[in-house]
Amino acid sequence: MTELRKARVATASLAGCFGCHMAILDMDERLIDLMSKVEIDRSPLTDFKQFTRRCDIGIIEGGCCNEENVHVLQDFRRNCDVLIALGQCAIMGGLPAMRNAIMHSDAPLRECLEEAFITGRNLTNATHNIPNDPALPLLLDEVYACNEVVEIDHNIPGCAPSGDIIYDTLIKLLAGKFHGFERETIRFD
Repeated sequence: MTELRKARVATASLAGCFGCHMAILDMDERLIDLMSKVEIDRSPLTDFKQFTRRCDIGIIEGGCCNEENVHVLQDFRRNCDVLIALGQCAIMGGLPAMRNAIMHSDAPLRECLEEAFITGRNLTNATHNIPNDPALPLLLDEVYACNEVVEIDHNIPGCAPSGDIIYDTLIKLLAGKFHGFERETIRFD
């Protein structure tokens, strides 16, 4: 008897709060059923930081606020057959994109960083320096939704989407039966 190959899934968290990964864990006991169908590759859930081989599904949480986020997202697009934007930060930039309004006003990035690290109220920064270490990724001019950087195949909306919606979407996707959401499926009341 030949055992079916498990689908390979990778996940990443970019500029967001990690709430969508917590929602993945909210599948509770259904995770056991899902793990019988998938094998997790690169993911904070496994602590694998590099792809071990091509993946069937990539799941991205968060938008892109720095150059490292862009590189990770591009790497996922190159290494995943299907790429899913999970949650509002990945789909629209979410809360991190609130800085876009500030950056498009009269205050350039330098002024914002000075207020955040030097002149802001209740700050203690004896060096009066803005962190500038080569290990820190460079900030982008604004926060970008994932689809502004690479092609995204599916969006799962919510902040965070429920474990139910994530599970149902993945099961239908694995069975080749996911064609988008019914209008009544995505509700936030």
